[in-house]
Amino acid sequence: MNPVENTIISAKETITKPIPTPPPLTENSSAEALKKRLNWGEPALTIIDARKREDFNQEHITGAMCMPFDVLVKTARDSLPWNRDIYVYGENDDRAEQAANALREAGFPNVSHLEGGIQGWKDANGPMEGPLTWNHGRVRIFNQGRKD
Repeated sequence: MNPVENTIISAKETITKPIPTPPPLTENSSAEALKKRLNWGEPALTIIDARKREDFNQEHITGAMCMPFDVLVKTARDSLPWNRDIYVYGENDDRAEQAANALREAGFPNVSHLEGGIQGWKDANGPMEGPLTWNHGRVRIFNQGRKD
């Protein structure tokens, strides 16, 4: 075959392949489902930490936005498109579900709460940020020649 024929055959094979889609957003999402969505590389989602600012500052899911529960709806309305896919987590399932319901009631239709809260994310070895992550074995630091 000549190069043109090879190109045509290759194009036909590529065109007929199905286009992969990201995992769908559901009302409750496991840490693994969110990790798959992040690995998909789709930027059209937001992760919200509904815990207190102090807890967020200590550790949070990489890329999460801090929106404590008491200002959650106002902050979301001021900063997010209403049709954005939102994953929300808290210290536990109950608080995350409350936060997700508050966002849905405020008019955000695409909201999922992260099952297991932040601990579920850590148990799934999801990426974390903050000073506490340095002490949980995720990153080893050395201080004055001693391993801390």
